[in-house]
Amino acid sequence: MTVPIPGPIPQRKTIAAIATAIAPQQGSVGIVRMSGAEAVAIARRLFRAPGRQVWESHRILYGHVYAPLTGQVVDEALLLLMHSPRSYTREDVVEFHCHGGIMAVQQVLKLCLEAGAILAQPGEFTLRAFLNGRLDLTQAEGIADLVGAQSPQAAQTALVGIQGKLAQAIRQLRAACLDILAEVEARIDFEDDLPPLDEAAIREQLQSVLADVTEILATADRGELLRSGLKVAIVGCPNVGKSSLLNAWSRSDRAIVTELPGTTRDVVESHLIVGGIPVKVLDTAGIREATDQVEQIGIERSQAIAESADLVLLTLDASVGWTPEDQVLFEQFKHRPLLLVVNKIDLIQSPEQKAAIPLPDTELPVVYTAAAQNQGIESLEQAILSAIHAGDLSAADLDLAINQRQAAALTLAKGALQQVQTTIQEGLPLDFWTIDLRSAIQSLGEITGEAVTESMLDQIFSRFCIGK
Repeated sequence: MTVPIPGPIPQRKTIAAIATAIAPQQGSVGIVRMSGAEAVAIARRLFRAPGRQVWESHRILYGHVYAPLTGQVVDEALLLLMHSPRSYTREDVVEFHCHGGIMAVQQVLKLCLEAGAILAQPGEFTLRAFLNGRLDLTQAEGIADLVGAQSPQAAQTALVGIQGKLAQAIRQLRAACLDILAEVEARIDFEDDLPPLDEAAIREQLQSVLADVTEILATADRGELLRSGLKVAIVGCPNVGKSSLLNAWSRSDRAIVTELPGTTRDVVESHLIVGGIPVKVLDTAGIREATDQVEQIGIERSQAIAESADLVLLTLDASVGWTPEDQVLFEQFKHRPLLLVVNKIDLIQSPEQKAAIPLPDTELPVVYTAAAQNQGIESLEQAILSAIHAGDLSAADLDLAINQRQAAALTLAKGALQQVQTTIQEGLPLDFWTIDLRSAIQSLGEITGEAVTESMLDQIFSRFCIGK
């Protein structure tokens, strides 16, 4: 079932949810949000504002939240009123700004539900904003991306989506396809009354749309990297300085460092930002034959982590050079994206000794570090960006970055447009042109929400937090 284009706002059940993160002794303010036709009426039953404060839209009231049945004060709070349609959902919205923590907001939410509201589903506030025409689907997804952003650049890219830049580009492409379809269908319906179809012009229009679709589609990998980040595993033999490398890179003492091999028994992780990309760095246990059962479990976990990492930093000791054990690890992980890190370079006395360090006969990038001296970290970061072909991600003018759902729809649209070109080349009748043109238009409409099913909306908004 396709969701209709938003028209007059329907009357839906009033929903309520806690809109801020809650934790004991954390956060000074907690917000309970309601949206729906009964939101203001419920607020009037629960909230008492002393004096002559006026209950009008976009005004903050001071007062207390009371339990209607007992008259007990639940919290001292502020109340924010936003009347339809000047609100996030384009419905009447009320927010109780309570004291932070757990109990106050939970008690206020409970009162709202007892007064007639129902608990909001994940993303239901934003879903209503979409259904009521406040947002299109790309803007809604941009809000989810902003909430989950792990770096300033990811946040900036999400803001571009919220501002509608992607939707504008997609709508222009869809409009161009609709124009082509109208030209073709007009020749089918009124062939005797119109001049012949300008096939060359149609080909040119199709090629232009295809080029724009391909350009936007090329941002999918960048978008996924900004949203999900990069998982980097530091692997190597015991005592090559993996933990020192993690500590130097994260500027902390996350991992225990000693001269004893096998100190790291489990995976230690740290979260960093490299060139605008969120990076989760995993310091793994030194991989070797271990007789200690606990160490062996750590080694097995390390191997599993390295196999699933986006990039493996194979680390070796410069003062020892390439060993048979390093070769074993190289053979084990060479099918993964790999970067060689030659650590403890400060123990090498001369450039000649550095050049003489034996390394495998490979074209893999090599970085020289002295983790204990905090040297070589910047070179390591640059090598990582180069290794994943993502150096342009740090550019300040990065704008569009589509997500996986949008990429899937664009891929279908691209395939349909290419099929139209093939149909034209094969000289098939105009009726055949319209089939794939309609398919492309449908796929482009799914991106912005102009042609979307209820099941698709459920899938998209289920990934939101409840208060959004």
